[in-house]
Amino acid sequence: MNDNLLDFDAQAMERYFAGIGEKPFRARQVLRWIHQYGESDFARMSDLAKSLRAKLAQRAEVRVPQVVGDETAQDGTRKWLLKVDGANAVESVFIPETDRGTLCVSSQAGCVLDCAFCSTGKQGFNRNLSTAEVIGQLWIANRQLGRDPKGERVISNVVMMGMGEPLLNLDNVIPALRLMLDDNAYGLSRRRVTVSTSGVIPGIDRLREECPVALAVSLHAPNDALRNRLVPLNRKFPIRELLKACNRYLDKAPRDFITFEYVMLEGVNDSDAHARELAEISGRVRCKFNLIPFNAFPKSGFQRSSPDRIRRFAEILQRAGVTVTTRKTRGEGIDAACGQLAGSVTDRTRRSARVTHKITELRT
Repeated sequence: MNDNLLDFDAQAMERYFAGIGEKPFRARQVLRWIHQYGESDFARMSDLAKSLRAKLAQRAEVRVPQVVGDETAQDGTRKWLLKVDGANAVESVFIPETDRGTLCVSSQAGCVLDCAFCSTGKQGFNRNLSTAEVIGQLWIANRQLGRDPKGERVISNVVMMGMGEPLLNLDNVIPALRLMLDDNAYGLSRRRVTVSTSGVIPGIDRLREECPVALAVSLHAPNDALRNRLVPLNRKFPIRELLKACNRYLDKAPRDFITFEYVMLEGVNDSDAHARELAEISGRVRCKFNLIPFNAFPKSGFQRSSPDRIRRFAEILQRAGVTVTTRKTRGEGIDAACGQLAGSVTDRTRRSARVTHKITELRT
């Protein structure tokens, strides 16, 4: 099989071109063709020498996931189902807003963490996505969405909040992030690229050192007893240690706060007492809270908190001086809302063993 040039960030692309006897500037040219212009045919890369185009055609390709599903909700949210191999398909979602266009990108086929309220985790886990499969979601979305009337790309923000835990796949996610930031590729600012994690502390520390972007942490509970139930990873990385990692991350973060995501579950984590506990957490790390109305899926066992309860919860936090937003539910009619992405995954889950092995890798 030919080399997939979508797997290479700028440094890897330069190494690849050096290996085939070409100068570094050729790598930058090809990066622009692939990522800025969405070109996959070397023959149409007109400023490359014919000999180089022929060489690339023989040994390389631009191979993206196959689009096998494409749905658009009434609110304009668009979801793609992307086949990544013979057994697995993942989902990515575009969310249009008046001041931005956000693409939600997946990092794994399934998820190993099994958070209690998440549809993705309930289907199990097969494998990590490659760099090409991660960045390929942005490549496809840019091609399909085109440009706005001013000639600008429609996608202005990327969030790694789709299927999977990004910080358990950093070997592939970091090169994809670097491409998102590269001026020869997508040229997004670090403030406009967000990685969401359930709290993989070694991964937070590695991301801080190698490619700090905006960070969102799926908190969902104000104390360890409840978070152990909702986010099993908390048993390995309790809240106290997680907050320390967040404070370390802020030393290099492009934003001066961490976003804590908090799904609102009726009668589970939405009481006044829970809100007051969260307010105490805000005194230990610079943060803002994003309250997320729960999006139901079959046999979840949870219900969404009422609008009044969510409003009351937010008011308690705000009176304590905490910045709070409530996420507007988008794409619910096509199962594209937060926590609903499920794709099609051949489950090879051995959850405990997989998580322990990957965390050991990150620590060494």
